[in-house]
Amino acid sequence: MANIALVLKEEITRLARKELRGQASQLKKVSAQYRTEIAALKRRISALEKQVPRALKSRDAPAKSETKTDTASSKHFNPKGLRTLRARLGLSAKDFAKLLGVSDQSVNKWEAERAVPRAAQLASIAAIRKIGKKEALAKLAKLQ
Repeated sequence: MANIALVLKEEITRLARKELRGQASQLKKVSAQYRTEIAALKRRISALEKQVPRALKSRDAPAKSETKTDTASSKHFNPKGLRTLRARLGLSAKDFAKLLGVSDQSVNKWEAERAVPRAAQLASIAAIRKIGKKEALAKLAKLQ
């Protein structure tokens, strides 16, 4: 009796293993497909992330070029250059502001890089850039 029970038990175990192997192989195939798809998606995300900075640059480039066409290249603003110009002319921020027709706070903000002059003010700065110290003092005397 024990012999038949043992044979029956071994046969059931063998069939169960065979059934499990078939199901496990299907799961392995599906799992491998998912891993392949995930790897492809990761590569695609990586490629798209690399394209984002380029797209942002190209989107911002037309806006920058429009502002450049509005203001001539001689009207480019540089805070350090403004400080240098003011020092070359030997003017205080208040006197420099009078020459430009703006408040002295505006000049201080421009030099501190907290604000940027408008196009009309850039034109005034460009005009003052072309004059010398004596001319600047003469214009300032006229204004006062």
